[in-house]
Amino acid sequence: MFASISRRCGWLVLAASFGLLSACSSTRGLPPAPAAAAQQDYSYIIGPGDGLNIMVWRNPELSMQVPVRPDGKISAPLIDEMVAQGKNSVEIARDIEKQLSKYVRDPVVTVIVTGFVGPYSEQIRVVGEAAKPQFLPYKQKMTLLDVMIAVGGLTDFAAGNSATILRSSEGNKQYSVRLKDLIKRGDVSANVEMRPGDILIIPQSFF
Repeated sequence: MFASISRRCGWLVLAASFGLLSACSSTRGLPPAPAAAAQQDYSYIIGPGDGLNIMVWRNPELSMQVPVRPDGKISAPLIDEMVAQGKNSVEIARDIEKQLSKYVRDPVVTVIVTGFVGPYSEQIRVVGEAAKPQFLPYKQKMTLLDVMIAVGGLTDFAAGNSATILRSSEGNKQYSVRLKDLIKRGDVSANVEMRPGDILIIPQSFF
């Protein structure tokens, strides 16, 4: 009877061990993240929290710095409730020119973005076993190493080589990444480019 119980417990322990192993190796079926991912024609998209420096040529009284409000809109002299979110600086400048043309003859507007935050859909999010999980504004040619430096690296409990990137720009396709090889072993072949809206998921190690 005791031998039967021991065998049964042994099978349970073995099954549990296999369960843990399968959980840790769940990324093996995912394709590795492509090394190059940045868009060559990428243009920064304005989002809530960004600052805009609006300069109107020969009209300094109409030039000013304005924040993009949480609702994605801006307000400025002679401009009421203009949507800025989701546009680039050139598009915003042309929209302002159209508004000002009602009051100013042939306005020439330049917009410079300051205090980069970007729209939520473009931000890089890091969740799980990072030292400082957070969101980061996307920058052209931003790499996985850049992201890990910004979040302070991995915790002691991270399963770095089981991390994944969830890529919203490709219909939430998931890729495997090797954070442990990149950070702990200095394997630069594990460094890959990020895309706007990527979510980096770092799981906890079970052992």
